[in-house]
Amino acid sequence: KKTLLPLLREETLSSIFPCNPALQRPELQHMVLELLRCVPLLLFLLFVCGLDHFIFSILSIIQHHSFIEYSYQSSHHLSVNVMGTSLMAQLLRGTIGALNSSFDTEVETSNLACLPQPTGMTRQQYLNVCLPLGALALLCLAQVYPFRLRRAIAAFYFPKREKTRVLFLYNKLLRQRKNFLHLQRGRVARQARQAPGPGMLLLQWCRRRWPWLRRCLRQNCTLCGTPETPRHQPCPNPDCSALYCESCW
Repeated sequence: KKTLLPLLREETLSSIFPCNPALQRPELQHMVLELLRCVPLLLFLLFVCGLDHFIFSILSIIQHHSFIEYSYQSSHHLSVNVMGTSLMAQLLRGTIGALNSSFDTEVETSNLACLPQPTGMTRQQYLNVCLPLGALALLCLAQVYPFRLRRAIAAFYFPKREKTRVLFLYNKLLRQRKNFLHLQRGRVARQARQAPGPGMLLLQWCRRRWPWLRRCLRQNCTLCGTPETPRHQPCPNPDCSALYCESCW
């Protein structure tokens, strides 16, 4: 603890703290990859729902605008009149008179039985279709918390291996800290060799001329880029305008 803590800002961002309920940067990268795998399913689901609505709209238009109703009416009257009073006239009137007929015909028909009868999906059905995909997305968001238990479970069953891993992490952080300081010294030296731009010169002049403007015109740490706070330390060289946070200093 005395050697490594407190961790630097870059080390904090690259580490996962199990007791922190917020999603951390290494977990966000894995979570985004898992969510990207759900995108093809989402696109396919949107395509299927759009195709279903499109087909329903076409069938509904056909149903409402292709309806045809036929109405047929006819009237038939047949009457044979035999004139006269003779025996033959009476005989013909009795036989041919049976042919007299009268009937009316009225037929109504339509193509309703041939038309499609589409039924659109309800909101509940659409919701039931989308629920599995929503549950999958929630599992992608919530899986980071069970993943934090992997190290604790492995440490419970393999305590010696856990000690080896802790020692490896300790040495790795020490090497990174040594290389970090070496790289940052070179980075600060390169920045010092570069001439500041007109905007930076104006900002520095305003900060020296009116110290109360420092609350508005805040600088960032030269190494980690954290915003300026009262704990930040300026470079003791009066010709240098570099500013460092407490951990970097």
